[in-house]
Amino acid sequence: MSREWLGSGAIVALLIVFVPLSLLAGRVWLSPSTLWHALWLPGPQLSTLIVTQLRLPRAVLALLIGATLGLSGAVLQGVTRNPLAEPGLLGVSTGAALGAVIAIYFGLANHWAMAAPLLGLVGALAAGLLTFVLGSGGGTISLILAGAAVSALGAAGISLALNLAPNPLAANEITTWLLGSLADRSWLQVLLILPFVVSGGLLLVLTAHALDALALGELQARSLGINLRRIHLLALFGTALAVGACTAVSGVVGFVGLVAPHLVRPLVGHQPSRVLLPATLLGALLLLGADIATRLIRFGPELQLGVFTSLIGTPFFFWLVVRLRKTAP
Repeated sequence: MSREWLGSGAIVALLIVFVPLSLLAGRVWLSPSTLWHALWLPGPQLSTLIVTQLRLPRAVLALLIGATLGLSGAVLQGVTRNPLAEPGLLGVSTGAALGAVIAIYFGLANHWAMAAPLLGLVGALAAGLLTFVLGSGGGTISLILAGAAVSALGAAGISLALNLAPNPLAANEITTWLLGSLADRSWLQVLLILPFVVSGGLLLVLTAHALDALALGELQARSLGINLRRIHLLALFGTALAVGACTAVSGVVGFVGLVAPHLVRPLVGHQPSRVLLPATLLGALLLLGADIATRLIRFGPELQLGVFTSLIGTPFFFWLVVRLRKTAP
């Protein structure tokens, strides 16, 4: 059996362990028997409400968002041929964050719970469209620079909202949302992002064949009949739909899309198209594990998910930069 299938099988086995652990863990720990009754013999008990209305949608969101980040990171690293690429590279995450911040700033989120996710999704699509318009026709470097410009614009808008926040409570709410979390999410958020995650994921998967050709360089890919404009469009709008919807619900969660592809790449012989599936599975595992860890590590308030992934991902980022510097010609 190949290392690829062994690695994917190990990830799936860990997911089978982590999913029930996610349902058991929390401020109030549940016993396995209580969990079994809550899932298969539902009733009016408090434990049933905790499992089915709080922890189960939270676990599903962690799996969906982590898988999306892992897949999009693998695709973007292949399309841009940049080992440091991740979903925030194209400005989509910042656009989603800005849209949600606008909803919070103007008080729309106080009157309608879905205002922040919906405006976040609009912001992600707008950022993706702007990046494509600015970077279209100029190759991969132009697309990356356009994404950096759109990210800077979105970050400036967020900073402006924090600077002009009408009161400390609004500023605190914006800051808390930007830190990223899956706490207090419900099935409503799952249903909101599911169609966008599925459609965006399908667009990203359609780039698989072209990723292998792009590994040879853009000129070689064109000579093999690859339409680079189409591939950029699929990668950009796939990321905008999937990652934008996820960011609109969870806030900003970094580094999963960067780390997951690199950890599985040695298992598949560094072939870009074969990285997609294991990176998707590992992204789901990493984010679910991180969400469990935020409930187990206590410093007072619950540690925010985006903060935890940054604390774990930053050392990996430094190691990757040092490694690339040593192996560069």
